[in-house]
Amino acid sequence: MTPAVRAIVYANLGAFVLTLVARSFMLETFGLTPEAVLERGRVWQLVTYLFVHSPTDFFHIVFNMLAVWMFGVELERRWGTNGFTKYYFVTGVGAGACVALASLLPFASAARGYSATTVGASGAVYGLLMAWALIWPHRQIIFIIFPITVRVLVLIFGGIAFLSAVTASGGAVSNVAHLSGLLIGWLYLRGPKDLQLAFKYRLTKWRMDRMRRKFNVHRGGRDDWENRIH
Repeated sequence: MTPAVRAIVYANLGAFVLTLVARSFMLETFGLTPEAVLERGRVWQLVTYLFVHSPTDFFHIVFNMLAVWMFGVELERRWGTNGFTKYYFVTGVGAGACVALASLLPFASAARGYSATTVGASGAVYGLLMAWALIWPHRQIIFIIFPITVRVLVLIFGGIAFLSAVTASGGAVSNVAHLSGLLIGWLYLRGPKDLQLAFKYRLTKWRMDRMRRKFNVHRGGRDDWENRIH
């Protein structure tokens, strides 16, 4: 395993053992509950929920970690450890934020999700799937017993997650997180370039203005040369 994938797998396994010992504490403190994030300020849950899995669903952590290993190793080799780690947490934390925001929608299922606890690395895993579908869309993997391309697999999983999100009332395995992981992964890798450039320009301009204020440097200009401060 590559370094980041190894660290993610070991962290998830360690958290799973702790959850077996102190289930209520781990789920309530580190699982993602929109009510706790939005009303009690437990913003760390947007990150920590990625490492917590339900102790009653052993296959959830097994399949998640298997997917992290299967799809993460080659992505980390391609992007490097820093690039892979950034992408993993952007999709995972972004999926968690979408879960919290979706719970505010004026629907009965969303209201139930406001107090439900979401756990698991599935949002980030779906982000890894999207990366594979964009980079290696025609690669084949075995799905159940049939060979299938990664692009088709993502379409199937995305459709299942969408239907489940529309019909389900929420729970530990959040279909909103699955959909969000796919969408954020796509935006991160194939988002509008003009928006990315505009964001980078605004960010650079803000940093330059902050440095000017820090060192008391006045903004210049092409007009009114006599009154310019040097």
